[in-house]
Amino acid sequence: MLFDLDVQDQTEAHAAAMARALDAPCVFVLRGPLGAGKTTWVRAFLRALGHDGIVPSPTYTLVEPYETVGMKVWHVDLYRLQDPLELEALGIRELLDGDAVMLVEWPERWPEIDARSDVRLHLRHGDSESARQLEVDAASERGRGLLERMEWGALPKVPTPR
Repeated sequence: MLFDLDVQDQTEAHAAAMARALDAPCVFVLRGPLGAGKTTWVRAFLRALGHDGIVPSPTYTLVEPYETVGMKVWHVDLYRLQDPLELEALGIRELLDGDAVMLVEWPERWPEIDARSDVRLHLRHGDSESARQLEVDAASERGRGLLERMEWGALPKVPTPR
């Protein structure tokens, strides 16, 4: 599904709607160029799950853990990853085996994560500084279920058929 998001509030509304439909465990991969809104989407997603603290970009730490209402969330940013073997030292593969939610930015630096993902999001810059285009795709049965549970009417824009 393709969304045209004219302002940041619409990006945040999309993330919140997806969080409300969430059934853990779930792996999200977020693609897009620098500044496209990946971390903005993650912050809104975490706020909708009840996290009220700071959500820094994990660009330097690679992984930031969050505890939300009865749920563990891992925010992973692989932008600075030089070699997928670095993930072994972090024990990141083990994080996939629990009941947690994983949000992975720059998944192309960890090729095997696509096979483990449930929902794929691709953010692109839009026609104005604040506009974004968001493409959402279910990558698994769990992801399809999540998209079916989403309250699309709560979003500022309805999906545009591709």
